[in-house]
Amino acid sequence: MSFWSTFGPLTAFALVASITPGPNNTMLAASGLNHGFRRSIPHMLGVTLGFVLMVALVGLGLGVVFERFPLLYVWLKYVSAAYLLWLAWKIARAKPASAEAGASPPISFLQAAGFQWVNPKAWIIAVGIVSAYLPHDNFLFGLALACVICGLMTLPCVSLWTSFGALMRRWLSQPAILRGFNLTMAALLVASLYPLMMEASTH
Repeated sequence: MSFWSTFGPLTAFALVASITPGPNNTMLAASGLNHGFRRSIPHMLGVTLGFVLMVALVGLGLGVVFERFPLLYVWLKYVSAAYLLWLAWKIARAKPASAEAGASPPISFLQAAGFQWVNPKAWIIAVGIVSAYLPHDNFLFGLALACVICGLMTLPCVSLWTSFGALMRRWLSQPAILRGFNLTMAALLVASLYPLMMEASTH
């Protein structure tokens, strides 16, 4: 199997994985709504570059670490769940940046990049890319191109979700409607934990 024979399927997989709902996209839609598109740019870049770095490190052998130390992976899942629940709580309580001086700031570049390491969907996608789409021959070349593809697919998709939230900002000016939107985003973030909880229940 050569990388070029999987180039199309990998691109399609990266596109679908990036555009479908998940913790990152849910948080970015909420950020676009509460802070606007421009102030959410560091968040978008952090998601994109943080995920690309994750794919690179998983490809370079981080997955082997979890195979040798499975307890580390188990603990990471619990930390991920706790952090996602905390983020859902923050989103549910969020107010637009213009609503009050004490409104919480948008997520920074480093926070968004670091979040990828406790994002279950990001782990699943990164491991899937490395295990299913990268050939053994010229592995490093394939990994480098896979990282480029992931970056090119992720940034437009997260921008789209942020734009959706920013667009909704014009329509959700009523505090009660705004709160309903944030509660819905928080609920979707909690729902994204379902695969993680199902996996834990089988062990």
